[in-house]
Amino acid sequence: MRKFFIMAALSACSLSTLAQQSFDRVNIVSPEFNADGTVTFRYRNPKAVRVQVNSDCLPQALMENPFGKSEANVPVDMVEGPNGVWSLTTGVLESELYMYNFIVDGQKEVDLANKFMCRDGANWTNYFIVSKNNSDAGHYYSVNDTPHGNVSRVWYDSPTLGMTRRMTVYTPAGYDKNTKTKYPVLYLLHGGGGDEEAWGTLGRAAQILDNLIAEGKAQPMIVVMPNGNTNQIAYTEMAPDMNDYTKGERALAQAKADMETSFPDIIKYVESNYRTLKGAANRAICGLSMGGGHTFRTSLMYPDTFGYIGLFSAAATMVHTMDRNPHPDQLRSNEKFNADMKALFGAKPKLYFIGIGSTDFLYDLNKANRDYLDEKGYPYEYMETSGGHIWKNWRIYLTHFAQKLFKK
Repeated sequence: MRKFFIMAALSACSLSTLAQQSFDRVNIVSPEFNADGTVTFRYRNPKAVRVQVNSDCLPQALMENPFGKSEANVPVDMVEGPNGVWSLTTGVLESELYMYNFIVDGQKEVDLANKFMCRDGANWTNYFIVSKNNSDAGHYYSVNDTPHGNVSRVWYDSPTLGMTRRMTVYTPAGYDKNTKTKYPVLYLLHGGGGDEEAWGTLGRAAQILDNLIAEGKAQPMIVVMPNGNTNQIAYTEMAPDMNDYTKGERALAQAKADMETSFPDIIKYVESNYRTLKGAANRAICGLSMGGGHTFRTSLMYPDTFGYIGLFSAAATMVHTMDRNPHPDQLRSNEKFNADMKALFGAKPKLYFIGIGSTDFLYDLNKANRDYLDEKGYPYEYMETSGGHIWKNWRIYLTHFAQKLFKK
């Protein structure tokens, strides 16, 4: 009982502190959108010694990491003004969705003056959208005055994995009213560190589809966003016992099957519970990074299943590995891989799409795969953008890919 009261007191103290911090910042405007196209961040803390902004709207640098060189945000110092209000103004920003957080004396903080926050794995960050007209990127990532689809968290049975799991499903505007209409399905897969909510938050999938469909640029479709971590039932349940993280660590190696092997469970649930059009011509699959690898291998495992395949900065390897520099001979000499690719392209997919950033650490891997496709004469569409392994690129690829799907 005493432990309960201590925890309750600590919780009350934490809530009081958070409420006080929030109250202190009520009169602060952050971020503020300026007439000249710049944005100003503000943070009030008279006791702080150093306050920085960490954001993809500020200068970035190529930095070394375990996977090679990739883009990383460089924190920029804010300047303290009257009443302990720190501020920083950006340069003119292009249309885009930007994420940011503050670093206060070495500790990461969110901007309590900005109610827009999203989760990236275990991290929370603020975001804002810059849009200058009705045809730019920011427009498609925004909630506009258009008919809106619905987003649901649904549970499905996966006999292959031996568990009931959760996924996110988008149904287009009108789905609930047009009860006789059937729809094609896009399976949209997240990357490493993500989960079934990543594409809906960081990727703005529902907003992108709402806007494209409303403008007649994309066909109405169902979008299925599963959790690609096959040891998890959902993002909030990463450990079998949330109070014992050692069990969670042990569970990482205890998945009964991989994503590719278990994928038919997802399709079976979707096609049994939603009004879907059947056949490869009405199914698409795409994913980013790890999800691009899942897409790559799933399409090979089930060559007659998907008519549209999209690899976004894909970890497109034959096995579950992050080997980023495979020699093309590894692909040419692997008999099973060659047979699987022959079967896949023999099924004549309507689109095989590859998108990659010019400074992505997976660039060489994707180039090796493109070299192989070129040598074999397998058709594909390629898009190269600036930047690296970042959500900015993946949102671009989804916006482009969605417009290519299910055209008559």
